[in-house]
Amino acid sequence: METKPQPQSRPNPTLLHGLIKLDTAVSLHLYTFFQPILPFYLLKSLELSGDGRLFFPITISILFLTTPIAALTTTPTPATLLLINLLIGLHLDILLVCLIKHLIQRPRPVYNKHMFRSFSVDHWSFPSGHASRVSFVAMFCFFYVNQISEVLLVDFLNFDAASRIVEHFVAVVGMWAATTSVSRVLLGRHFVLDVVAGACLGVLEGVLVFRVFNYENMRSWFR
Repeated sequence: METKPQPQSRPNPTLLHGLIKLDTAVSLHLYTFFQPILPFYLLKSLELSGDGRLFFPITISILFLTTPIAALTTTPTPATLLLINLLIGLHLDILLVCLIKHLIQRPRPVYNKHMFRSFSVDHWSFPSGHASRVSFVAMFCFFYVNQISEVLLVDFLNFDAASRIVEHFVAVVGMWAATTSVSRVLLGRHFVLDVVAGACLGVLEGVLVFRVFNYENMRSWFR
């Protein structure tokens, strides 16, 4: 008696595949839901505020306009130290983001339109470079809040040391970082997991710069 072949059962999707599928669906839902609500110029402004093409030239320009070259090798001022450490962190961020993007190579959402790409790795989505950058800046401000308050807010911008702007400076930067990170999904540039991974990477970079890769430590290594 001829037996009928048993239908082959499909293998269960892996946990990673299921997570990516859920991430893609949630990201698309958020994008389509908020697109008619939030104005494009708002999301675009947040994108520009966290753009590395803005951070690097501004930071480097301020550093060289306010600091003689000789001072970099002698005793830098507190303002110079802040700018140098910020630049170290920004370079660390772009190196790690580019490396991870190259290794993972997750495509961006298919609905991502009209995006300018600075590097070839910008074709890839994971992790979000904007989320890592703004999260690093927020952590940098958290760790160096006393120096930033004294050098930037009080001495340069002439705010009162007891003013609410000085008191809540870190909270404002943190809200900007969180809003900019979320906007990456709502603008269609990234998936949710890209942004979460980028934010975690930025926090790690802030800790590394504060604890290890800062000007003071690195200068002592070469003495």
